[in-house]
Amino acid sequence: MAARGVGMLARLPLCAQRGQVLRPTHRLLSCPGTVAADVKREEQSSRNVETGSEDRTPKKKFSEVQKERREQAQRTVLIHCPNKISEKKFLKYLSQHGPISNHFFYESFGLYAVVEFCQKESVTSLQNVTRTPSMDTEAAVPFKSRFFNVKMKNPSNQTSEQSCIQYSNHTPPSSKKLSELLCYAESIDDQLNTLLKEFQLTEEDIKLRYLTCSLIEDLAAAYFQDCTVRPFGSSVNSFGKLGCDLDMFLDLGEIGKFNTNKTSGNFLMEFQVKNVPSERIATQKILSVIGECLDHFGPGCVGVQKILNARCPLVRFSHQASGFQCDLTTNNRIALKSSELLYIYGALDSRVRALVFCIRCWARAHSLTSSIPGSWITNFSLTMMVIFFLQRRSPPILPTLDYLKTLAGAEDKCIIEGHNCTFISDLNRIKPSGNTETLESLLKEFFEYFGNFAFNKNSINIRQGREQNKPESSPLHIQNPFETSLNISKNVNQSQLQKFVDLARESAWILSQEDKDRPSPSGNRPWGLATLLLPSVVKSVSLAKKKRKKPASERIKNLLESIKSSSPENDTNTNGKRTVSTQA
Repeated sequence: MAARGVGMLARLPLCAQRGQVLRPTHRLLSCPGTVAADVKREEQSSRNVETGSEDRTPKKKFSEVQKERREQAQRTVLIHCPNKISEKKFLKYLSQHGPISNHFFYESFGLYAVVEFCQKESVTSLQNVTRTPSMDTEAAVPFKSRFFNVKMKNPSNQTSEQSCIQYSNHTPPSSKKLSELLCYAESIDDQLNTLLKEFQLTEEDIKLRYLTCSLIEDLAAAYFQDCTVRPFGSSVNSFGKLGCDLDMFLDLGEIGKFNTNKTSGNFLMEFQVKNVPSERIATQKILSVIGECLDHFGPGCVGVQKILNARCPLVRFSHQASGFQCDLTTNNRIALKSSELLYIYGALDSRVRALVFCIRCWARAHSLTSSIPGSWITNFSLTMMVIFFLQRRSPPILPTLDYLKTLAGAEDKCIIEGHNCTFISDLNRIKPSGNTETLESLLKEFFEYFGNFAFNKNSINIRQGREQNKPESSPLHIQNPFETSLNISKNVNQSQLQKFVDLARESAWILSQEDKDRPSPSGNRPWGLATLLLPSVVKSVSLAKKKRKKPASERIKNLLESIKSSSPENDTNTNGKRTVSTQA
């Protein structure tokens, strides 16, 4: 029997608009008292970033987080709402199908509600009372999804209650707003923490990403029962920023998986299947079919592109309701393992994420990275450089991948396509670092370290955590942590690398001057990190230096060397780290 309430639910028409794909502005409303306890603990622990002090609460494995998030998404629905709707009546109507765990609203080409029920049966109950919309001039393709459209029967009766829904802008801050926030920070450590807080994925954004994957999984399951669509990359590795793309992995590994516990007797049953010449061709055929399905039958999926001849075949599309640009791949298990490794590194020490976000933001501000493929350094390469740098500290802040491998148990053993991807998954068995350097000190040292790194002969290797001779002639060589014969930065040319080195040296010099003339936090003059993120300031520094006879890069290098040589501690403090004197 249909539940009576304030409106009627209809499945969203599959003939969605096929116009220009736009990236919307997200404005989210999270309801009070609905954020999980572990999220609150994460926010509390983020306040301890300055010296790496850690929350001693037991940390969950990557696989445990993924499983919980996936189960959460399976009992969640996405509903397109009218702009004028009573939140109270809307939730009362939905609660007739079962208790609601939590919900939030956001805006993306209209108003949407993400509603999580306590039980999956509530979703089924809601689907059973939902009708397929009738069209006057077009025909709707019937598809029973968890993406709905709600209409009000009596809009005038609910207008007065519209004020109960308040929206907060939940996009990354503008450059101007970010500069203001950084200028009023009390220290450079506080600046890095502020940047992390403003750019990191929110709880609502993470939920929406898992829900989007779950909706795509519903579609793929029509062809491949028991398949799983998992998010990977920035969406799950703890280094994603608001607005980043959503990478998805279509996992077919559980389909027909042999289970010895369920077999008995003298016979062995196998599925009848189609055979193709290679696994790559099988991947291309699977993605081709899924791409067609998304294009023709996927509610809210627009701009579908099948890029099947790439090194890693994929389907690219925009999920208009969530606002995410999505890449769907299959047979890409190593990428999922890389996501888990970064998740572990990000969870081991609270300074890691703050430093990575800072370096990425700095690189983007100076056009060292780009969303367009080319010869630029990628965010993944920058993350590897930060991890390598933190492995080189004394004492090390992060362990090497080889050390994580020695801690692995039998359940952690993982071989993918002949590559050893084994490392410990239990974060609680990894001893925390005794290093207590501040973020300000680490930021200075990062720029000095890579401003003088011998890129012409050495490669970066987080598996061993030490410099090695380059096996090839590429300007920048960063070894892939699992496919060790690959260079993840092979696309970077000499010009872009030199630009990175010059900017690193200039940034180290600028930070050394901050110690001499640090303004009051109550002022509005850019200082510290705010100065580094202003390209105009860096350019003016460069132009001023060019008036002298020596090139900028050579002058900065000589300046740093002279400062170090004049240090009374002979460049080393009691912790064994290099120090830069700021005496005139």
